[in-house]
Amino acid sequence: MKKILSAIFIFLISCSNVVFAEGDLWDNFGDQNFYGNKAVSEKDFDKAIEAKKGKQKVKKPKGETFHQGNETEIINKKAAELPVVSITTDVKLPDDAILPTGHYQVISEKKDNKIYLKLYQGYFLMTKLEAIETLDDFNEPEINFADFIYEDGKYKLVFGSVDYNAYVDLEPVNITEQY
Repeated sequence: MKKILSAIFIFLISCSNVVFAEGDLWDNFGDQNFYGNKAVSEKDFDKAIEAKKGKQKVKKPKGETFHQGNETEIINKKAAELPVVSITTDVKLPDDAILPTGHYQVISEKKDNKIYLKLYQGYFLMTKLEAIETLDDFNEPEINFADFIYEDGKYKLVFGSVDYNAYVDLEPVNITEQY
């Protein structure tokens, strides 16, 4: 029985293909262009270290300092941006003109205790409307806003800024009147 098992064992060992590792990563060891990297001279290395030393971060001291907060900076930047309103229906203007559906940039102006809303498309002034100042923010999440809303059976162009909020009541154009 031992002879048969020994013969099978020897037969299996002699038939198996023993492969030794060839062509592995150690074949490239010592090559200057190992995986495409170029050799760096000591002079270049020293220049890179010196350049890094000059760009170290400045540590800010702990404690109270007086500076403008991030919130104020954000509000000031937002104030410089012009709000855009989407007018979703044609509306009548006070001078019997029609303001067509579209997107308009809104610029407000306060003159002689009256507020005027100017609606622009590109560089062209489309209309100038006298607005009514209010303390209502119309449930808008932004400080600077312009919106076209339907409220209490009327269309309103609402505007808000850091300085004041205002609105203009607008009447829609009937389809039969338009054509």
